[in-house]
Amino acid sequence: MKKGIVSRRLKPAALLWSTALAAATVASGAAFAQEEESPERATGVGEIVVTAQFRAQNLQDTPLAITAITGDMLERRSQSDISEIARQAPSVTLAEQNQEYASGLIAYIRGIGQNDPNFSVEPGVGVYIDDVYLPTLTGSLLDLMDVERVEVLRGPQGTLAGRNSIGGALKMYSVRPRGDNSGSFQVTYGSYDRLDLRGIYDVRLADNLSMRVSGVSKNETGYITRLDYALTHPGTNVPTMAHGQDPVLGTLGGVAIAAGKVALLWEPSDRVNVLLSADYTRERNEPGPATLLYANALGAYNNDPSRPWLRGTNGALVPYNCNFVSSGPNACDTQTGHDGRYISYSWFADTYPGDSQSPYKPLVLDPHRNLDNYGVALTVEAALTENLSLTSITAYREYEADWSYDYDGAPHTVDLLNQNQTNRQISQEIRLNGQLFNDLIDFTVGGFYFDAESFYTARVDIPYAELDFIHGPDPTPSNNKAVFANATINFTDALHLTGGVRQSWDEKEYQYIRRNPDLTPVQGPCNFFLGAPVAGPVGIGNQPNCLLFGVNGTKAKFTNDRLDWRVALDYRFTEDLMVYTQVATGYRAGGFNARPFFPSQATPHVPETITSYEVGVKTDLFGDKLRLNGAVFYFDYNDIVLNSTFCADLPVGQQAPCLRPTNVGSAEVQGVELEAYFYPTDNFSIDLSASNLDFEYTEVDATAGTGTSLSDITPYTPEMKYSIGVQYNVNDVVGGDMIFRIDASYQSEMFTEAANVRRQIISSTTAAVAPIGNPGGGGPIPNLLVDNLIEGYTLANARVAWESDEGGWGLAFEVKNLFDEYYLTTKVNDAASTGHVFGSPGKPRTWAVTLRRSF
Repeated sequence: MKKGIVSRRLKPAALLWSTALAAATVASGAAFAQEEESPERATGVGEIVVTAQFRAQNLQDTPLAITAITGDMLERRSQSDISEIARQAPSVTLAEQNQEYASGLIAYIRGIGQNDPNFSVEPGVGVYIDDVYLPTLTGSLLDLMDVERVEVLRGPQGTLAGRNSIGGALKMYSVRPRGDNSGSFQVTYGSYDRLDLRGIYDVRLADNLSMRVSGVSKNETGYITRLDYALTHPGTNVPTMAHGQDPVLGTLGGVAIAAGKVALLWEPSDRVNVLLSADYTRERNEPGPATLLYANALGAYNNDPSRPWLRGTNGALVPYNCNFVSSGPNACDTQTGHDGRYISYSWFADTYPGDSQSPYKPLVLDPHRNLDNYGVALTVEAALTENLSLTSITAYREYEADWSYDYDGAPHTVDLLNQNQTNRQISQEIRLNGQLFNDLIDFTVGGFYFDAESFYTARVDIPYAELDFIHGPDPTPSNNKAVFANATINFTDALHLTGGVRQSWDEKEYQYIRRNPDLTPVQGPCNFFLGAPVAGPVGIGNQPNCLLFGVNGTKAKFTNDRLDWRVALDYRFTEDLMVYTQVATGYRAGGFNARPFFPSQATPHVPETITSYEVGVKTDLFGDKLRLNGAVFYFDYNDIVLNSTFCADLPVGQQAPCLRPTNVGSAEVQGVELEAYFYPTDNFSIDLSASNLDFEYTEVDATAGTGTSLSDITPYTPEMKYSIGVQYNVNDVVGGDMIFRIDASYQSEMFTEAANVRRQIISSTTAAVAPIGNPGGGGPIPNLLVDNLIEGYTLANARVAWESDEGGWGLAFEVKNLFDEYYLTTKVNDAASTGHVFGSPGKPRTWAVTLRRSF
């Protein structure tokens, strides 16, 4: 065993769970075997076609754990972006990125995922749009515009989707052109001046050529109010940043999005179709929502009170403490004019006048979160023979994200960054599908090529570490090549054996570029290390940013090859009951630390790997009035990559700041998932989902610096999730139908960082956190509480709609967060390095009205 490794083996219970669930379901299927299937389903569970195994299959015939959501389901649930589908998907957590990162997605499936969108690390959940791979979390918070269906594949998809789908995959499929001269237009108005416009037009241009055009515009004011502290606290020592007497400086969380897509479908013969599509999304949003939950630091450069983060109107240092926290146990803010749960005092400015060690001040940023994301794809499908077809998917995508963040929640400057990411990629996938020996074997063989050029640039102003520099542009070229094969042997109409393999080759490079804000080279080594009588390496008398001297110009390269495999066996006991079992592997590619503040932090990490065992059942019972699908799983998860926010293994002085992806150890994970759809009458439906997940580390590398212990669990992984949706239709109401629907979802508590902190008591006067020993910020609360825990919560949405009999008109009224639940979607605990904790609250209760005209 490696030095620093702690080990604990578990007794896997997955086999017991699998046997019990399978036995129970077989028994229930036998009891209902006499139910006859209706030849035409006017009501009940309809057929959903998925393509997870490279060919069109009924969801109920696919030996995979899949949540499939149609466009109609999305509309009924008032879901308009991809993060919302997690509420009905077992073992899935999707959330908007916090303010620190660009417009994007935090994605975890079955405890595996990633919340850092930097190019140096890889996501753990693959995201695809029309089978085109999106390689980063940035740009993956997709609007569900003109979507035919979304497939959520749970568990490793190493052979079917390839690299970085170790936890699972999210696949969106757009509606293809039909050439039926149809279309629709809808407008939505609601809370926070929400105004959405959506339009679709499908037209036949020629006998064999159709075009579909869709577009969306979304505008909404932010729900976090940025206030001027001086104007809301008359007589304070804090200076003002307001212009005039209005205390509102702006809002956070607002959006201004415009997107469009054009698709052309050419069908030169009944054996060939060619689909050409292009899309563009433009976002000019406000910074992401962020509120201060804990503040405790003296607030001075190098702990020197004569060099304050914030200088008061009398010239004295203003401590960073509970006076700027507006809600929760660490709050002593006195303002009463606004709901303290939804306010921030951030300036997006560093007003320090500068000195010889930090000469590049003051700094003022424009609060924004912008994204330009576009691409083009060409899909060719050709039937070569009766039993052989070829699919080619060629794509080019590019995005540029530019955003600022100031999540300290106060007039102080703790972290102030403006960041930019650009990504250009090409991909090519070719599949040959066929049948052999009179349909005894269905097979797919193919190849995949992916190449990306990515750059990250940032102005990084972090007074707590006394650094202010230009990060990048760091080039990160990467490519992936793969060949794959998948085959199903149809022994009988009821018994099928599926096997697949995929060989992948990965290569990635990284170059570190660090400069001063005036673009001059960083000088070094620090005078302190040369023996000068100065107060440490960041004290007056050193060169600016000299700690980064050894980082600039460093290069790194990563290569890896990997063989993944999958074996699945399924048997249909009756027309109503199918049971499957499978073993599958997957991996997430390795990478580098993109943010070394010191040369010692520029360390690589190796790929994560997984072997998963799963048993599932799929049933359609009572004449298709009840669909009940379940899965139990167990997997070995090795070389887990998580972020170190305190590099405890490094020498004192190089441990913080730290944002280092690190292999922390191994884990065993097991869980149970259930999905049900019930149609007791023609007009009444109920859908349910539930999951229970047990994540336990078996090995933890104590030198990894994440603070992770055997008792911790991976981030964004609630143990329990469940949801219920109830819909009732009333016919013949003013020439149409009324539709009443309510949805509720619950998730249990979850931690947001590798080192779980449930409750840590910290003195407000002695030190922020013992390992760093920074002086506290004082204030009237002697002992403060720190954690990185998001408490469990329940959300409910309601919708009432009217649709005309011919479907030409529709009117809907919706309420989201019906009971006005206060909850957090993300939380970041930086108490050890910066002396603060911030969270991203979800939206309070909102309402909206939608009018639609279809033709």
